[in-house]
Amino acid sequence: MRLSYKQKLLLYFLFIFTLFTAGIIGLERSREKHFKTETFEEKLDVYVEIINKGLTANPENRTLFLDSLVRLFPPDLRLTLIDRQGIVLYDNTITDVSTLENHASRPEVIKAFASGKGTIVRISASTNQKYLYYAKRANNYCIRIAAPYDIQLMNYLKPDNLFLYYIIVLFLVIALLIHVVTNRFGKSINQLRNFVMVSKKEEADFAFLNFPDDELGEIGAKITEHYQQLKSSQREITREREKLLQHVYSSGEGLCFFSPAKEVEFYNGLFIQYLNMIVDGANSDPRMIFTDPSFDGFNKHLLSGTGDEKYVEMIIKKQGKTFSVFVNIFDDNGFEIILNDITQQEKTRLLKQEMTGNIAHELRTPVTSIRGYLETLLNQPLPEDKKRYFITQAFNQTIVLSELIQDMSLITKMEEAPHSFQLEWVNISALLEELKYDLAVPLLEKSITMEWNVPVELVVNGNKNLLYSIFRNLTDNVIRYAGHEVKIWISKYNEDPNFYYFSYSDTGVGISNEQHLNRLFERFYRINEGRTRDSGGTGLGLSIVKNAIAFHKGTIFAKNRTGGGLEFLFKIQKK
Repeated sequence: MRLSYKQKLLLYFLFIFTLFTAGIIGLERSREKHFKTETFEEKLDVYVEIINKGLTANPENRTLFLDSLVRLFPPDLRLTLIDRQGIVLYDNTITDVSTLENHASRPEVIKAFASGKGTIVRISASTNQKYLYYAKRANNYCIRIAAPYDIQLMNYLKPDNLFLYYIIVLFLVIALLIHVVTNRFGKSINQLRNFVMVSKKEEADFAFLNFPDDELGEIGAKITEHYQQLKSSQREITREREKLLQHVYSSGEGLCFFSPAKEVEFYNGLFIQYLNMIVDGANSDPRMIFTDPSFDGFNKHLLSGTGDEKYVEMIIKKQGKTFSVFVNIFDDNGFEIILNDITQQEKTRLLKQEMTGNIAHELRTPVTSIRGYLETLLNQPLPEDKKRYFITQAFNQTIVLSELIQDMSLITKMEEAPHSFQLEWVNISALLEELKYDLAVPLLEKSITMEWNVPVELVVNGNKNLLYSIFRNLTDNVIRYAGHEVKIWISKYNEDPNFYYFSYSDTGVGISNEQHLNRLFERFYRINEGRTRDSGGTGLGLSIVKNAIAFHKGTIFAKNRTGGGLEFLFKIQKK
């Protein structure tokens, strides 16, 4: 029969308390018997001392003295005198002591000569009667007194039963208390058991649970409450998971999630579709991405488990299409792989690059012509003010065209040859100091103040020129368009293990139509064409900013400040 928790608890407590009680009884009875034995030995020791003093006073008449003295003792006591060699010199129960064997091996005699006295209960070899022997060393002999170990003596040495009765009563009372306590524990445990059994049901009702008003009952009530909250959270997570799965299935990206052991956890149909466009043959197993030669470089770099990068992306061109392969590694070393058909985007990118190259190529001829024209103009007999005016205008246009070519080349280099940029540890605070010094004159002309809250020791592993161009172009933007008496504020407002997060804001005029905000980083995008012509600039500054931040694995977006002006929020990878 299976015992309940209450019964087990009761038995455990009773067993432990029984052992404890038995130990107490045994110890107490042993000590009481020992105490009574010592008391009896003290009585015998009195006789021994009387005998010893008498022998000391009458050494010549030892036998006569002992015979006369023994008559005064209780008749059942046995007196024996033994020398150091174990020879019995006197025994009141034996007429001829010479017939007695040597007593040197008797336990009580050995103890007496060794430590002064000795006590033992044993059967006498001489009389074949059981005695309690008490022996004590006196000068060069041992005085031994033996009392018959009969019923009278045993009853005298027997422990008193009063304490035993007291302990038994106390045991019964405590056993009853244990029963009451285990009942209270058992009630809470039984309620918890009912809770567990009901919780297995899909729709559980816990209204019938009634925990006792104690600590264990409070714990049970809290467990029930937390369980209900957990079930509610699980249902919510299940609903959100279903929404996520629907999104994944309808997503325009091929998604597949893998465990740390590269086991497939989930994927959508588009992942298999894109994968079959890349690999040879048709297959429905997502794990073929680890074995197909098209992904050799990808697997070697990322999935070997030796890389520290959490985000890796590569491009694969196959069957006349271009695919991007993106991997995001999670904290538990599981990861997701995203396949995208970016053929159209790649074509658009190439067209833009080609357009940029053509523009740069076409602009070189006007620049050369303008400069040649200026040389001719400077040699013509024109009025000085006219000459200076045309020279200045032509020269300014030349500078604008040169900056345009430079900016276009920088963007193309970032997109086509990012590996050509050297990386180094760059101190952002020192970089801002350098920028403020370089732009001191235009900042002063517009009464613009520039301040920042960036830790002095903050460094990132990046390209110094590109990092400088980020803050330079943002500041140039403020100088050109934000107005006068503007304040620039730069801060590092957050960080995580991989990125620093920066805010670049100004108190200028901002952008009234927020539809322009999402297009600020497009090449040559103008909010107001006339404004750009009046203020200068190539129209590529913010595009350079976006590409430079992307080079450092970051992102950027712009928004209007509540108090006026613009704020750019961006992140830069630490290393």
